[in-house]
Amino acid sequence: MTPSGTPHGKNIKIYGDIKLYTCSGNPELADKIAAYLKQPQAGRDILHYPNDNIGVRLHDSARGQDVYVIQSMSRPVHANIFELLIMLQTLRLDSAGRITAVIPYLAYGRSDKKDQPRVPIAARLMADMIEVAGADRYMTLDLHAGQLQGFFSIPGDVLTAFHIIVDYIKGQMHTLPDPVVVTTDLGFAKRGRNFAEQIGAPLALIEKRRQIRTGVGTEALNIVGDVAGRDVLLVDDEVDTAGSVSEAVSLLKEQGARSITLIFVHAVLSDPAADRLAALPLDEIITTDTIEIPAEKRAKIGKKLTVLSVAPLLGEVILRAHEGRSVGEMFNE
Repeated sequence: MTPSGTPHGKNIKIYGDIKLYTCSGNPELADKIAAYLKQPQAGRDILHYPNDNIGVRLHDSARGQDVYVIQSMSRPVHANIFELLIMLQTLRLDSAGRITAVIPYLAYGRSDKKDQPRVPIAARLMADMIEVAGADRYMTLDLHAGQLQGFFSIPGDVLTAFHIIVDYIKGQMHTLPDPVVVTTDLGFAKRGRNFAEQIGAPLALIEKRRQIRTGVGTEALNIVGDVAGRDVLLVDDEVDTAGSVSEAVSLLKEQGARSITLIFVHAVLSDPAADRLAALPLDEIITTDTIEIPAEKRAKIGKKLTVLSVAPLLGEVILRAHEGRSVGEMFNE
C-alpha cells in the first residue's frame, strides 16, 4: 500500500486541488475566472512598503496544491511584474505542488529581437525571471510575436482571444454586408488571414514603414487589397498610443471604406490613445479584458467600445490543465 492507502499508486492525485491567487494587475478579470471555476480566491496580502519594496504573505498553506497565479503586466508595469515574481517565489518556498503563472498580457513582448545595435531582448529576460522565480508552467494570450514561446524553458499554453472575437463577429455579420479583414501591418498577416478565413471574408494588408532610428511613429504607405465600398474589420494584437491605428483609419477612409470596425486583444491604451480612438470615424471598437481599462478611458471612448471577457477561456484552460485534459480539443485542434 502507498502512504495514501491506494494500492500500487493507482488513482493518486499528483497535485492537490486548484488554488487561485491573484495579484493587483487585473482583479476584475481574476474575479470572473474564479466565478467561472466556482473556486474562491486564496487569501494573500500584497504589501507595498514606504521604500517601494514589495512583500507577499499567504493566509494559509499552499503545500502540494495546484496553484494558479493570475497577473496581467499592465500599468504600473514594473510593480505588477515584481508582484508576480515575488508571489511565485513565495509559493515555491511554501512547497506548492505545481505553480502556473497565468499572464493575460505579457509585458515587453515587442522586445523580442536585436533590431538595432546595443539593445536588449527584454522578452527573453521576462521569460527567464518567471521561470527562476518559481513557475512550473505559464499561460498567456496573443503574444506579439510567436517566437516568444521559444524564450521559455518551461511548458505553457499560448492562447488566442480571436476565437472569442470570431464568435462575436459572426453574430454581427448581418450588419456587415460586404466585410473585408485588414491588418495594420504585414507582421500580423498570418493571424489576420486565419481570422478572415474563420468569418469567410477576404484579406487586405496595410504596408507601413517603422521609423527604427527614433523608435516612435510609423508611416502608412499603401493598402494591398480592395476596401472601396466595403465594411472593414481592422485587426491587430494590441493598441498602445493608437498612432498606427489613426494612420490606418485615415488611409482606409481615403480608399473609400464604407465602415470601419477596430478589433484588438490587448487594450494598452497609453495616452493619448483614448482621445484618438474617440475622435476616429469608427463604427465599433472591439477588445478584451486582458488589461483592465480605466473608467475615465472607457468614458472618453464612449458607447462604441465593446469589451469581451477572456475569463471563460482562461477558466476552462485552467480546469483542463488541472485535470490533465487536452486544451486543443476546445478549438478542434
